[in-house]
Amino acid sequence: MPVRFGYTLMTEQAGPKDLVRYAVDAEAAGFDFEVSSDHFFPWLSAQGHAPYAWTVLGAVAHATQRVELMTYVTCPTIRYHPAIVAQKAATLQILADGRFILGLGSGENLNEHVVGARWPAVADRQNMLAEAIEIIRKLHDGELVDHRGEYFQVDAARIWDLPETPVPIGVAVAGATGVDRFASLADHLIAVEPDAELVETWNRHDRTPTIDSPATRAIGQIPICWDPDRDTAIARAHEQFRWFAGGWDVNADLRTTAGFAAATQYVRAEDVANAIPCGPDLDQIVDAVAAYWCAGFTDIALVQVGGDAQDAFLREAAQPLLRKLREAAPN
Repeated sequence: MPVRFGYTLMTEQAGPKDLVRYAVDAEAAGFDFEVSSDHFFPWLSAQGHAPYAWTVLGAVAHATQRVELMTYVTCPTIRYHPAIVAQKAATLQILADGRFILGLGSGENLNEHVVGARWPAVADRQNMLAEAIEIIRKLHDGELVDHRGEYFQVDAARIWDLPETPVPIGVAVAGATGVDRFASLADHLIAVEPDAELVETWNRHDRTPTIDSPATRAIGQIPICWDPDRDTAIARAHEQFRWFAGGWDVNADLRTTAGFAAATQYVRAEDVANAIPCGPDLDQIVDAVAAYWCAGFTDIALVQVGGDAQDAFLREAAQPLLRKLREAAPN
């Protein structure tokens, strides 16, 4: 099957009405799927937004017809109880006519601290995520669920509106430990590094798929900063996306945008330009994206950096970029 290319609805850098408009334009441009972040905070205050992803996705499901939709990713453990995630995922799948994938992860302190709960250690967060997936699966079976677990309790819960197409689940992992823990629990792998060993290890695990097709997908994401002027692109990427340089061990634990600003104050513009393809060169972007399909990823979502840069990107660059990507990617 050909590699699929996606567009990221980055809730940290655009308001809800703009995100819905971008979703429609991205579908028209030819993207295969669209993923949405699910944040309470932006990473940096310069990004300036954080609308509720699930409301946006409901509107996007109504406004689009073809593209698959996905959370990239939702944490179903602290800010949301897993029973509530199960309910809204089922509802969204109905609205999307079967086009939705529930992407889950263990979360970041940036978004989860807002409800006043303790931020758990990594091992606890992974245990919570595994238990949450168990609850979501049970509720999506349509039965009355009572659950008494180590982290969660569910009392006589049932999802009354279930979609005809079950909701596939993807899980974000970053290493062998995560693969071993979650590969048998999820349908699809989510990762943000082009790590071939990660994909190969995931694919070796047995799993019970949600959907009729047993094919698992490896769904990656890469930031780009297209602009007709390279210097403008580099400046924008540095202002709004230097948080990316911290790595997940750091990013998962910081609480506020001020914390991210402090942690990245010494990241230079040239550091960001070396990590993110910036400017008008579409071939440079293709070369960066190619690392993902070479690593075995089946689906790759692009993040165009900058809320004020989406219209120009979708109007001027998206279609020629997609043509180049599809010409270069394996069929």
